Amino acid sequence: MTRTGTIPLADAHATEALGRALAPLLRAGDVVALFGDLGAGKTSLARGVLAALGLAEEAPSPTFAIVQPYAPPEVSLPVAHVDLYRLDEPEDAEELGLDELLEDGVLLIEWPERLGAALWPEALRLAIEPDGNGGRRLTWTAPAPWEARWPPR
Repeated sequence: MTRTGTIPLADAHATEALGRALAPLLRAGDVVALFGDLGAGKTSLARGVLAALGLAEEAPSPTFAIVQPYAPPEVSLPVAHVDLYRLDEPEDAEELGLDELLEDGVLLIEWPERLGAALWPEALRLAIEPDGNGGRRLTWTAPAPWEARWPPR
């Protein structure tokens, strides 16, 4: 069963705070797909997750690296922060080794639509968009593996 809903986000701090609330819900094998236009807040949310997992410095955007891995002791759970913006075809992602990273860690994927049908069906889908009042609105889709975990209580 898949559930959906929305969460209002007043500003970038609220977006990062939601990422901090998501972090303790994560476990190895999870995929979080972050949808939204440029500047929507995808990286802010990912930075909140990484900070809550123990990353001391601010996480850089992985736009140029494409995959920015983090591992213990830097963070409490292995995480790959992925930005697929520069991929032209879904097949280009095969070279990134995302399945291997997912074996004992978490994938936070910005621009997951670049994967096409290859996006994991069990992924928590978070779409961020402006709300028209200076804030943002997060629309979420949580498949069965997320039922008991999402949204944060």
